[in-house]
Amino acid sequence: MRDRRRLAPQRSRRAASLGRAPLWLFDLDNTLHDASAHAFKALNRAMTGYIEQHLQLDAVSAAGLRQHYWQRYGATLIGLVRHHGVSAAHFLSETHALPGLEAQLRCHAHDRAALRRLPGRKVLLTNAPLAYALRVLRALDLLRHFDAVLAIEHMAMFGELRPKPDARMLRHVCARLKQPATACVLVEDTLEHQKSARRIGMQTVWMQRWARAASPGKQGLRRRPVYVDRRVSSLMQLL
Repeated sequence: MRDRRRLAPQRSRRAASLGRAPLWLFDLDNTLHDASAHAFKALNRAMTGYIEQHLQLDAVSAAGLRQHYWQRYGATLIGLVRHHGVSAAHFLSETHALPGLEAQLRCHAHDRAALRRLPGRKVLLTNAPLAYALRVLRALDLLRHFDAVLAIEHMAMFGELRPKPDARMLRHVCARLKQPATACVLVEDTLEHQKSARRIGMQTVWMQRWARAASPGKQGLRRRPVYVDRRVSSLMQLL
């Protein structure tokens, strides 16, 4: 198997316009698979339970704090580390154990085919921990299509974790991959992350399939914000 840590330089947007492939940055949950069907529910229960146990809160308060930190920082973990001294490694290990996860995962065969055919290097960029990301990719037979996996453990800057949508971290990822932001395409279901990516010059693709399934008829999913280049409901549309 190729060394997935070796990340060769890619081409600029100008080169891409001449037929050369960009560098693709893919989110994981609700972008490559249907996380809303099972994984998110299990994760939310696990995180709420962790907060109840370690911060001595009732279930309602714990759920509210989990949601508050997710909205404020892009990841519940960041708030717990900054404001409560929680160990990031312990939190990730405890909340992402998720027994039986693999049996609940699903994606589409044509998405696998699209990743196989899509020209250019492909990197997974997820706020999930590495162990969880690798479990999901292996269970869905997607790992072989990626040249590297960058998880939340790889998003540390100045001694702190800075997951998506932190624009400084996104710039750091581009530098690490030896690519200008304009040569990168972020494929992602979360609009806040898209907004940060566009701010530093990335191209943006909004994956809506699983979000539509989780929120049928939701008005916001029918509009394309100005910072989103394309909306897709299948990875085949990237071809």
